[in-house]
Amino acid sequence: METLPAAAGPVLTAATIGTGLMAGLYLTFDVGVMPALARRDDQSYVTVMRKINGVLDNSALFGLLFVGVFLATGVAAALQRRLGRPDAARWTRTAFVLYGVSVAVTMCVNIPLNRMLARAGAPAASPDFGALRGRFERPWTSANIARTVACTAALAALGRALVLHNRAATARS
Repeated sequence: METLPAAAGPVLTAATIGTGLMAGLYLTFDVGVMPALARRDDQSYVTVMRKINGVLDNSALFGLLFVGVFLATGVAAALQRRLGRPDAARWTRTAFVLYGVSVAVTMCVNIPLNRMLARAGAPAASPDFGALRGRFERPWTSANIARTVACTAALAALGRALVLHNRAATARS
């Protein structure tokens, strides 16, 4: 039982940092990448999004962070519950659900759209870039905003859980 208290703080901290990184990545697309691409012609838009998707799809670090945050948040919630910290556990479970929403949006909306964009033909094959962009841009951008909101809310919930965790740990000392 000694390892539970020792692990609870670092796991909760890792979940919080990872969630912040994911929220920041999604926000970067909301406020920087997508507005910049919106000013480009259709072919440039499609070509750049394909390249961005290719980099992220092949990034072990991104995959580890994306999945690791989900797992760390779930473990953190379980640890808080097992340590008898119901308030911290509730906030961590809330974060787990919110981050899960961002995962679900990614899996159900963003990834299928990314795959559609990738399968639509190589740039040399002269696909209809305007039609591709039309099917991709609005739903992908809307889904990304949903991911950003869910991740940011999860980050806030984890911040509250950290405060409660630290209060409980201090009270036991």
